[in-house]
Amino acid sequence: MDRRSLIKNAGIAGILAAGAAPAVHAQAAVRWRLAASFPKSLDTIFGSAEMLSRTVKAMSGGKFEVSVHPAGELMPAFGVVDALQADTIEMAQTASYYFTGKNPIFALSCAAPFGLTARQMASWKLHGNGHKLLDAFFAEYNFHARSAGNTGTQMGGWYRKEIKSAADLKGLKMRLGGGLFGEAMAKLGVVSQNMPAGDVYQALEKGTLDACEFVGPHDDAKLGFNKVAPYYYYPGWWEGGADLEFLVNNKAYAKLSGENKAILDAAMAVAATDMTAKYDAFNPIALKKLVAEKTQLKAFPKAVMDAGFKASMEVFAEHDAKSPEFKKIHQDMRAFQRDQILWNRFSEYPFNQYMNGQKI
Repeated sequence: MDRRSLIKNAGIAGILAAGAAPAVHAQAAVRWRLAASFPKSLDTIFGSAEMLSRTVKAMSGGKFEVSVHPAGELMPAFGVVDALQADTIEMAQTASYYFTGKNPIFALSCAAPFGLTARQMASWKLHGNGHKLLDAFFAEYNFHARSAGNTGTQMGGWYRKEIKSAADLKGLKMRLGGGLFGEAMAKLGVVSQNMPAGDVYQALEKGTLDACEFVGPHDDAKLGFNKVAPYYYYPGWWEGGADLEFLVNNKAYAKLSGENKAILDAAMAVAATDMTAKYDAFNPIALKKLVAEKTQLKAFPKAVMDAGFKASMEVFAEHDAKSPEFKKIHQDMRAFQRDQILWNRFSEYPFNQYMNGQKI
């Protein structure tokens, strides 16, 4: 008798008596909700949440589903951490540095001025002490974090006027993504504004903002910043590699079966890899288009970079002095970074430097 006939004719009792076991164990359907801090129009960032949802459903055969909700649908863009803490949602997708008002440590999980690149951040979190240290801190807020994808080194933002020296930053009203960068820029005289991406265009158009930074060419072009601010600067020294994250409610995660935990963990890794690959694929295309549309692409003068570095190091020293927990995580990150810079000196940096001068 074949196995299907055995199941049909004998039922579970017959299967057990025959010494056979069903290949798939019946499990109750699991339905989670994910609230994002980003609009649906951002196919790179919000697309990572959609990729997660599709992957979880496919891997579980529809038994585990995560519905994804853009900013404003379930709650405001910056309400997701409070919702996780209150067990209102099971997951969020956000940039942790949006929440440095709660604690500056949040910034270290996403991006810090003159911090880690995308590859360095992944290495620190996965094979250094990053996840261990950060998840111990995030436990106070009832979640743990995993990458939703890294943007890579970002652009330095859009400006209505040229930035020729650090003095040109004084009094500038600028939308900043959040984090320690805002504190460093404040030392340079910038008046920082933290607002959702969807509100920035109108503020630039009206002159409420003088400048903004978001991510890079692909996302920035979708938001239309080139139409209201002609100068596009690089590099974004405050985000050498911004790690967007899935924040997972610890109580909800603990209730998952071992199989569903593995599915969710794998799906987050798939979504993160896909997002980073999209940025590398799409940004060059968008940058060429922006330049063709008369965007004025400019490098920050070294004096501006030096002023930003000095201000940033002052900010880090202040937080190290105030918080032993911040100092422990920050100094661990910097020690890891020093080794990464050493290795890069002999690996990607000389290779890329050579290739930049070649015709291929």
